[in-house]
Amino acid sequence: MKNIFAFVIFIMSCQVFSQEDAWVYFVDKPNAQFYFDNPLQMLTQRSLDRRANQNIALDIKDVPIHQPYVDQIISSSGIEVKAKSKWFNAVHVRGSLEDIQNLTSLTFVDRIHYADRSLNVTGKTNSSAKTVTLNKINKVLDTNVTFSYGNSGNQIQMLNADLLHQQNYTGNGKIIAVMDAGFPNVNTIAPFQRLRDNNQILGGYNFVDKNEDIYSRNSHGTLVLSTMGGYVENQLVGTAPDANYYLFITEDASSENPVEESYWVEAAEVADALGVDVITTSLGYFGYDNPNYSYTYDDLNGSTSFISKGSDIAFSRGMICVASAGNSGASPDPFIGVPSDAITTLGIGAVKADETYATFSSIGPTPDGRVKPDIMAQGQASVISNTAGTVVTGSGTSFAGPIMAGAITSFWQAVPSLTNQQVIDFVKQSADRFANPTSQFGYGIPDFQAALNAALLTVKENDFTKFLIYPNPVQENLVVVFPNEYESAKVIFSNALGQIISEKSITKSESSISVEGLNSGMYLYKIVSNSFIQSGKIIKN
Repeated sequence: MKNIFAFVIFIMSCQVFSQEDAWVYFVDKPNAQFYFDNPLQMLTQRSLDRRANQNIALDIKDVPIHQPYVDQIISSSGIEVKAKSKWFNAVHVRGSLEDIQNLTSLTFVDRIHYADRSLNVTGKTNSSAKTVTLNKINKVLDTNVTFSYGNSGNQIQMLNADLLHQQNYTGNGKIIAVMDAGFPNVNTIAPFQRLRDNNQILGGYNFVDKNEDIYSRNSHGTLVLSTMGGYVENQLVGTAPDANYYLFITEDASSENPVEESYWVEAAEVADALGVDVITTSLGYFGYDNPNYSYTYDDLNGSTSFISKGSDIAFSRGMICVASAGNSGASPDPFIGVPSDAITTLGIGAVKADETYATFSSIGPTPDGRVKPDIMAQGQASVISNTAGTVVTGSGTSFAGPIMAGAITSFWQAVPSLTNQQVIDFVKQSADRFANPTSQFGYGIPDFQAALNAALLTVKENDFTKFLIYPNPVQENLVVVFPNEYESAKVIFSNALGQIISEKSITKSESSISVEGLNSGMYLYKIVSNSFIQSGKIIKN
């Protein structure tokens, strides 16, 4: 299966593979405590704010990989380091089987996992497992609530995302990371002029070529971006025209190799550090040039592939991952690819303009019985821009995915207090087949106005019974805002081990707490008032 879903033809050539791909996992991160004490050395303030808003603690996955370990692998005979991951504390290497196996003699190497999984089964691994600078541009725009959608109207109105736009929810203040194969001419053609004029393209990286040339390589990413951020009056309006974007090249369209999964994870880690809210991926993997690396249906369980496990980690950091389901619906292997199989990832299938099933759209369920695809958007005859700046149509779940990702981003702007899981839940529950999902449609086509109505009701209810804590991260004084029904409370701070550090009684009129005596790092807090208890996490800078 070709992993750029808008293009479904894949030609497999017969080759002899003398080199193996593998992931080498390290035993530890020796400098972890330094980073826990200085979180801004590993994550931007925006990333920390996203964590704090969702009560997500820092953990060992956030700590950078120990570079001296990487350097020693690089200097090893016959080994090429292709990518590295702090989340997995691992590097992706290529070399002969013997040279890779020799790495087990290094004391800091925990284990090796081969892309050819048969090598892992036959005992060729060692011991079992032990455990971009942000350019802050966030220009607030005057939202155009009377967009002339032209032919692109159907793919937006199908989701009632146009109703979000009419209420000024167009992605403003949110950031989307686009993982794809290239973005040629995004820096020059007219459909992206609005993004450029308003400084909405914040940057990116080319992980394949290891440089900052993002306006290069395959045109697929240009087409994908146009469904979210494109703007040509009376012809094309994206689903998140006022969002900010990072563009990451993680796919090498000239070959199929699991190193692209590692590039994706590298990009997701950068996206996390930069404070990205939504990752959209119109890529997927099933078959590789080396058939020993390919997946079977049984592998689509959300926990086998490196990229799917990475996507779940991205979710655990507070982001939403959206992935195209695939274009194999009419093939002998009609099932979704990875990472759309991931447990927390929204896999997006394709429908036609009349909301009927697009027969190429990959289907579920997963081998472990989960509903996939999750939800659907228009992916047949989607309105897009090509690299010449001409508005055309194209088909593939490659376009259904970002159309949905942009709508989700605009929705999240409307209810920014929601966690990523709450956003996903509201979107799924608004879908037209939520009560009776199918293998073709999943939960169906969402209604974003219905999702917004339900979310706003929940937010209003919660506002009456929740203390507001700010700023978070905090440097000197923490302020606690009381709900109407409470007059006094006790605030208890604990360290990551649950050991109580301090307690302070506060009142509605005297609710400021000095934290100058706390060392830098992550702390747990508990607010107790009468029988009400609220828990969360704060970061002390």
